[in-house]
Amino acid sequence: MTETFTEFDPATYLTNPEAIAEFMSDALETGDAAYIAKAMGVVARAKGMTELARETGLSREQLYRSFSEHGNPTLKTLLAVMNALGIEMTIRPQVTH
Repeated sequence: MTETFTEFDPATYLTNPEAIAEFMSDALETGDAAYIAKAMGVVARAKGMTELARETGLSREQLYRSFSEHGNPTLKTLLAVMNALGIEMTIRPQVTH
């Protein structure tokens, strides 16, 4: 019997601000800038790049580039996208181990 595999796309499960916030919180906890940018790209795809571009005033190309695995979004871009997604960032003291 041959097994069939399909590629998992987390974007299909990011359907509300709560799910998006949890997904991004997990990404932020890694501290890995490339992973965080890629995760934000997944969230942006879930929302729809065209709609996100319209809401933020940024181009689709800029969004794809900024939130790719090798992207480096500016704080202004990050804040505009987070606002359009209905999520916000919270700061807390770092826990030392």
